[in-house]
Amino acid sequence: MIVLFNKPYNVLSQFTDKGSAASDRKTLSAFIDIPFVYPAGRLDRDSEGLLILTDDGKLQARISNPKHKMTKTYWVQVEGAPQQSDLERFEQGILLKDGKTLPSQARLIDPPADLWPRTPPVRFRKT
Repeated sequence: MIVLFNKPYNVLSQFTDKGSAASDRKTLSAFIDIPFVYPAGRLDRDSEGLLILTDDGKLQARISNPKHKMTKTYWVQVEGAPQQSDLERFEQGILLKDGKTLPSQARLIDPPADLWPRTPPVRFRKT
């Protein structure tokens, strides 16, 4: 079984919250009541978009395990306009708190005509 879910902003990409018992963070269980499906990959809590869930462990591993090197495409909305030098940094890998990313590609695209309003708008989101 494959489930395609448009994960909203401020929702964890997991079915339980292992944070504090009093946590009010939403999880997938608030939206999906299908037993034995699990996310194939993840989106950050403050990200929104397509999340694939499946009950097929091999498919889940093929999608989410970096050793399979499955190409993924993300459309990202950012505040401001990135310069070409910003985009070129992706080709070298970007240093994050937990290490350097693998090289990737980034390019500017025109906003899709049917892009829905973001709630809250990117400029008001805090990470």
